[in-house]
Amino acid sequence: MGWIWTVFAAGAVLLWAITLGRILSFPAPTCVPPSPHFMPPLRGDRRSRNVLLVVAHPDDESMFFAPTILFLKSKGHNIHILCMSQGNADGLGITRKEELYHACGTLKIPREQVKVLDHPKLQDGFHEKWDHGLLAELTMEHIQLWAIDTIVTFDSYGVSGHPNHQDVHRGICKFLHANGQGNIEAWELASLNILRKYSGPLDIWLSSLISFSSSKQPIYTLVNSSPSRSYEAMAAHRSQWVWFRRLFVMFSSYTYINVLQKV
Repeated sequence: MGWIWTVFAAGAVLLWAITLGRILSFPAPTCVPPSPHFMPPLRGDRRSRNVLLVVAHPDDESMFFAPTILFLKSKGHNIHILCMSQGNADGLGITRKEELYHACGTLKIPREQVKVLDHPKLQDGFHEKWDHGLLAELTMEHIQLWAIDTIVTFDSYGVSGHPNHQDVHRGICKFLHANGQGNIEAWELASLNILRKYSGPLDIWLSSLISFSSSKQPIYTLVNSSPSRSYEAMAAHRSQWVWFRRLFVMFSSYTYINVLQKV
């Protein structure tokens, strides 16, 4: 039986290497399937979009959304980040706020396009219940401030299942419902099951197949052609850069791809 496991392990390593090589072979971040309907240029004089990435904590942008950020930047869109808390669960809020600015620097997002909130009703914690109406109001404020036309955020599960992630999603949904969505286009990052989540680059095959075959709603797989950029951005969060997060960034499919679907 031992030889079977050896062959299986060798096959898995070979497939991992082939897949990673395929990802690295892309000359730039890529959308699968290629589509002119995914965040096309706006009409009029503006060809670039003003995209608002709404997250719960500093490091969410690097740990989960780096492929999306890098793809949108490669297309010339303006990325703004609204972080709903300082991530102060362990008393490191001020430190984590500065780390977010440094991480955004590695992702080429200007400091003035990043806002970290510290609202008393939006404090980091698994047992903290965030007010969805308040989240909707704060989102509206920054949409108006930055002339936002596109939102990217968590889906209803929130990737890791963190309640703060889930509340951010519900707050965005409340905002969209209250405003009839208007001219705001909203996309959510799909949460994957644990096997796909920790399959590293391998999930590109299944995610791409799902994106190509989806007929009910548009689903796009964004491929990060420079996974090292995700690693560098997450490493900027030095207070969070412990051994298990290093392993997460290496083995998480969110380092290599993002699957986006319409909210």
